[in-house]
Amino acid sequence: MVDLSPFAQVAAAAHGLCVVSTLRANGTIQSSVVNAGVLDDSPTGGPVVALVAHGGTHKLANLRARPVATILARAGLPWASVEGSAVLCGLDDPLPGVDGERLRFLLREIFTVAGGTHDDWGTYDRVMAEERRTAVLIVPRRSHYFSGVDEPRQG
Repeated sequence: MVDLSPFAQVAAAAHGLCVVSTLRANGTIQSSVVNAGVLDDSPTGGPVVALVAHGGTHKLANLRARPVATILARAGLPWASVEGSAVLCGLDDPLPGVDGERLRFLLREIFTVAGGTHDDWGTYDRVMAEERRTAVLIVPRRSHYFSGVDEPRQG
């Protein structure tokens, strides 16, 4: 099992700001700045790096066709990355066992672990549905961590 605690620490120090990279059909890399965090209890059955993607984005199209991603968080010198398969869960990407109510709370959980807060969850839920937001759950296969002092380590 991949230890996601270094990624969680660096992502939190970076206020959830990360760069996620996906694979285009022509084999080139597409990268986006996103907010992400570690979700310890996910619909995949284990810990994942999670983010919420706006419906209709290139990253979602790439992940639907080629469900692999790398995500990197950096806070000063320390950085951490996670590579893995991507599981999508949303109105346009139904996931067995996740109904509409569970999806609503999943999107809130991801927003929170990515450093977000909200004063009006009803409005948040409405906007997530209107924008066809999708939960992206990166199931870790490999991780890398650099503390800023030691040599990078792989997990």
